[in-house]
Amino acid sequence: MSISKKRLKELADIPDSEIDTSDIPELDEEFWKNAKLVMPETKKPVSLRVDREVLDWFKKGGSGYQSRMNAVLKAYMEAHMNV
Repeated sequence: MSISKKRLKELADIPDSEIDTSDIPELDEEFWKNAKLVMPETKKPVSLRVDREVLDWFKKGGSGYQSRMNAVLKAYMEAHMNV
């Protein structure tokens, strides 16, 4: 699911006082009791040669193309780990 920049701006412009949070429970001590800090996995920068059309296709999707390329490679890796 994607959301347009226009809609994101509309949502950001809503004052906090107009946001109904009545259906969201308060976070008490019980909620945080078993919480753990999970640091994001760091990425390793690499130089990679790919066909021009492959790179262009991923770039057409806008920012985050490198993360999308990584997701495709990771899915391929996971699909072939137990082969």
